[in-house]
Formats: sequence, structure tokens, C-alpha cells
Amino acid sequence: MDDLRPSPAHVPHRLLADPGFVRALRERDFAVVFAMAHDAGISFNRIAEACALKSERVSQIARGAGSVTALATVERIAFGLRIPGALLGLAAQPWEDTAVLSTESRHGDDPMKRRNLLRGALAAGLTAPALAALTAARTDVDQTLSPDIPQDLADLEAAAESYGYGYHGQAPTRVLADLVTDFTTLRPLLTVPQPAPVRARLCRTAGQMAGMTAIVLHDLGSRRESRSWFATAARAAAESGDDQLYAWVRAREAMVPLNYGAPKAAAGLADQARHAAGTRPTAAAVLAAAVAARAYAFNQQPEQARAAIAAADALMDRLPEGERSDTWLTYSEQKHHVHLSHAYTTLGDTARAHESQQRALQLSAPTSTMTRTLLHIDAAACSHHDGDSEEACRRTVAALTALPDGYRTGLVHRRAQDLYEAIPTQHHNERAVRELRNVLAA
Repeated sequence: MDDLRPSPAHVPHRLLADPGFVRALRERDFAVVFAMAHDAGISFNRIAEACALKSERVSQIARGAGSVTALATVERIAFGLRIPGALLGLAAQPWEDTAVLSTESRHGDDPMKRRNLLRGALAAGLTAPALAALTAARTDVDQTLSPDIPQDLADLEAAAESYGYGYHGQAPTRVLADLVTDFTTLRPLLTVPQPAPVRARLCRTAGQMAGMTAIVLHDLGSRRESRSWFATAARAAAESGDDQLYAWVRAREAMVPLNYGAPKAAAGLADQARHAAGTRPTAAAVLAAAVAARAYAFNQQPEQARAAIAAADALMDRLPEGERSDTWLTYSEQKHHVHLSHAYTTLGDTARAHESQQRALQLSAPTSTMTRTLLHIDAAACSHHDGDSEEACRRTVAALTALPDGYRTGLVHRRAQDLYEAIPTQHHNERAVRELRNVLAA
């Protein structure tokens, strides 16, 4: 296999005897390793060529602006710079003169031979050959075990879970800043080779975080940016191999055109989500059916809307308890009634809409500021459907003026604007309608 690799760039023997260089190797501090190799006359371009790395990445690592965590990359550096494996905590390499203990390919599966070789290597103490022998023995077993999981990945998975609980009374812009900051920390882990299971987990976390970022941008009214983040989330979800995550992303993405005047596009995305989710009762499957119902209702397709509502209800009845928590990534009873409220309101079925609104408000935490406001606007729209546009305007004004400043934009503003535009022009000079117009203008 070695003949297929780039030609190595040998570090000088004096460096291998330098305590600072040896310490950097032991700690895998490649900023120092690359910088000292460069000072010894090996250019960053030559290091990059020998180690099969990009030259700019080598420069970044030497400046301390990048790091090396993947075992495969460490092994390429060992080969490329001809660094004995023991100095990096690796098995002795085939080219090493000091490799006194090799794997079964050289010595066969003979415990007595391995024992004698190890005793001979250790007779002189913990020398470089002895350390290489010990490392080889450990690595032979270690490489058969499950790969190490980067600590950052566990932290990021926990962060994604915590963001899933929504705003919790925080301004959307603050949540957005925190989300994007954590999302960017995924990049170093995604740019280095990882074992397939680790790569899948990284992509899944990236898909979740990008999807939740898109949700916040959608709530703030930034449609174009929201769709871009959903596209990134869909790519990450597809690479992770998680069909349910992919369905969740598409269903949430469908809510962008749904809430901003493109119901046909919303129905198309929701149908994609339903196909990806399949027929099992999952959070993504219920969400996709509920969003499809809302899109069909807006698209003047009442029969399809009611069929989708029935499908969503049937899936909800069988949804496992573990997927019923109240987060962005799961699907709670509260969330179900929020979607049904809007679907029934759009269909003009105000009696059922009121039932869902009341149930959703009962289940909504006091800190669910945006959700509660949208439910109040749905209730106001029901008043308009029932012929009392004045009451509809009063209720919407009360809902908007009760909001903190950071919430009177985006989706909430759009939903209130839709109500105002649904009121016939001949009523626009009435006091309650003027008040609503003024609040929206402000």
C-alpha cells in the first residue's frame, strides 16, 4: 500500500532527539510539529504533499488556527514525515528500523514469539523500540474496538437537544446567535476523516442545528435565509442516512411558503416529507401530515385537507411516548393542536378551531410567547369568519400590543397582516380596523 502514498519528507534526526519536538509529538501538538519541521527546512507545501493535506490547512495548523484529531490524519503525518509511530502513540510503521514487534502478518499468531520479542525489547528499559513494541500490541486490539467519539460531538448533540426546547422566553435573535455559534463548531469535525458512524452522528447534529436555525429565521420573517438553511439541513440529513430527520426538515421547510403565501409549494414539500417519513407513527410523519392539511386548506382543497387531518390524527394516536415531548424536534399534543387550529381556521370550521385553540393554550407554557400569540390571532380570524370583523381586529391588536418588541415581526406580523387583508375594503375606515392597521404599520 505504501507505494500508493505521496513520497515522504524525512524530518532530520536531530529533531527526533529534540525534547521540545518529542513532547509536541507525544501531545500531538501539530502546531509545534509543523512549525519546527518548517524551521528545519521542510516547507509547508512539502509537508502538505508528503502528508496528503492541503497546504493552507498545514499553514493553519502551524499557526494554531487548526487542529488534527482524526487518527487517519495522524497516521498520514507519521508516514509523511517519517516519524516513528511510538512517538505519536501509534503502532510501529513497516519502514521503521526499530519496529521490533509487528502484527500477525510478520510473526503469525504465535503468542510465544510475541512474548519473547516483547521481553527482548523491554530488557533495556522503556526505550524507543520498547515503546514501539508496546504501542503495536495495544494498537492491534484498539483498532478492532469501536472508534473514539470526539468529545465535542457529545457536547454538540447535547446542545442540539437543548435548543430543541424552543425560545423559553428568550428573544429569537438571541437564540439565533447562540445556535449559529454552536453550529460553526461542527466544521472542524466535519472537515477531517471520521469513522462512518461518527460521520453520521455529526451530519445528524448538523441537520438538526441547521433546521432549527432555519425555524428561527422563518419566525423572524427572513424567508430567503430560512430556505437556504433548510437546504443545508436537508443535505446534512440526507448524508446522515436518517430518513425521519430528512422528513422533519422538509416538513418544517414547507411551513415557509405556507406562512408566506405559496400554498402549492408548501403542499409539494409536505408531500415529499410524508413520502420520506413513511407510514410509521413518527414525529416527522405526524408533522408532515398536519402541515400538508394546512397547505391544502389554503390551496382551496378542503377534501384533501380533511383527509390529511384524519391521517395526522391517526398517526398522533399511535405516536410513541418518547416522541411526544414538546420540542422542535419531536411532536407534542400541544403542537398538534396548534397545527389543527390553523388548518380548521383556514377551512372556516371555527367550532373545531376553537377546540384546538383552547387545548393548545392549556398545554402551552406561559413562556411560549410566539405560539400563544399565533393561537390568539387564529381565534381572532375565527371571529372574522363568523362575521364579527370588529372583534377580530380588537383581539389581534390586543395580542400584538402584549408582545415584546422583538416578537412583533416575521411570522406574527404576517399572520396579523393576513387577517387585516381579509377584511373587506369598505370596512377599513372603521375604528377597530384602523387601529389594527396602525399597529401593523408601527
